[in-house]
Amino acid sequence: QVQLIEAGGGMGQAGDPLTLSCRISGGTFTGYALGWFRLAPGKKHKCLAAHVWTGRSSYYSDSVKGRVTITRDAANATIYLKINDLRPEVTATYYCAGRSTGRTIVAESRYDYDLWGQGTQVTVSS
Repeated sequence: QVQLIEAGGGMGQAGDPLTLSCRISGGTFTGYALGWFRLAPGKKHKCLAAHVWTGRSSYYSDSVKGRVTITRDAANATIYLKINDLRPEVTATYYCAGRSTGRTIVAESRYDYDLWGQGTQVTVSS
């Protein structure tokens, strides 16, 4: 069974970059896209970015454009999210999620995604 395994979270200092990884495990991901969500305390899941798994198209939420970078390493079955500049307000649990199908990379609802990782916590101190 295909699973998504996130890593790279932890404590960080404001201003530092941080890269999260999401490795596909247990099989081959045959879905349409992988994305990254952020779940902050008291907030709803927020889609940050997504990447077509077998293509080059990517998507960024307007609120994080320029602040995060999503990259795909198909050879290693891994997708990355680089947070370019940590700030205390991005303290949250970050989830990698997969979409089985899609016609457009633009899909911000958590319900568009049907495969989820366990999440990785990012805590930023000022």
